[in-house]
Amino acid sequence: MSRDDVVDEITLTGVRAFGYHGVYPDERREGQEFVVDLTLHVPTGQAAASDDVADTVHYGELAEKVAAVVTGEPVNLLERLAQRIADVVLADDRVQLVEVTVHKPSAPIPVPFGDVSVTVRRSRPLARTAGFASEPR
Repeated sequence: MSRDDVVDEITLTGVRAFGYHGVYPDERREGQEFVVDLTLHVPTGQAAASDDVADTVHYGELAEKVAAVVTGEPVNLLERLAQRIADVVLADDRVQLVEVTVHKPSAPIPVPFGDVSVTVRRSRPLARTAGFASEPR
């Protein structure tokens, strides 16, 4: 296995943005803050060797893209919002798998709670053929 075959992780947590997502009219009208956590599985060997941000996923630019999804077109469910974010992340061919957690800390739940979130894991088919996902050898 070469250095370029190794898949590492880039983690970005606590991306905050105000959106108008939810199934209730009040949520769509008043909006609320959403918090997004991401873990990207991406080979970082080339970036480590070159020390050039162009050889990796620029997490500052990624945070801006995630915030744009959250502030963008409203959806009913966190599941759909998380999928949209995963699609944006996977548009970068270097990302083999992404885990997206969307938190809705002010969800309209009638009992005391700390947080509610949805986590999705999405990968590109290429990741399976590269030995990333478990498969018979």
